[in-house]
Amino acid sequence: MTVLTASRPLVVVMGVAGSGKSTVGAALADRLRLPFGDADDLHPSANVEKMSQGIPLTDEDRAPWLDAVGEEIARHRVPGLVIACSALKVAYRDVLRAHAPEVFFLHLETTKRVLAQRMLVRSEHFMPLALLNSQLDTLEPLAGDENGFAIDARRSVDEIIGAAERVLRAEPAARRS
Repeated sequence: MTVLTASRPLVVVMGVAGSGKSTVGAALADRLRLPFGDADDLHPSANVEKMSQGIPLTDEDRAPWLDAVGEEIARHRVPGLVIACSALKVAYRDVLRAHAPEVFFLHLETTKRVLAQRMLVRSEHFMPLALLNSQLDTLEPLAGDENGFAIDARRSVDEIIGAAERVLRAEPAARRS
């Protein structure tokens, strides 16, 4: 696996809807002085429409979107990037790694109850609470050989980005959870 450089990392903040990917990702990007992107902005309009109607996406729906996210990550190899992306399955993360093998995954984990509470209070997002179960059913936690680590999303944003910084600065072998 390609070594991730601490100064210019490519980080995917991953997890299900409501886990805090965008909030944590933007704060981490700010702390690391890197650009921030949200993979939701790369969804084709047909995907957004489906999700807005409470219809879960299929792997076929996600394929062009994941390629677009992977291309975005690859374009930022030199400056580095933090991007919020659900990256729910190992196969989805494999697509991202095909574009940038050195990508690092920060998995925000929490309980279904916390996720539901967070989703209920946000009004400007297309993802309805009705899709939470399908996201949780699809989620495959990071495998032991994946470059990344998981953290409890109930921790404060400062605690999460502090832990992420420490892991990104660690030796490559210490980066796996």
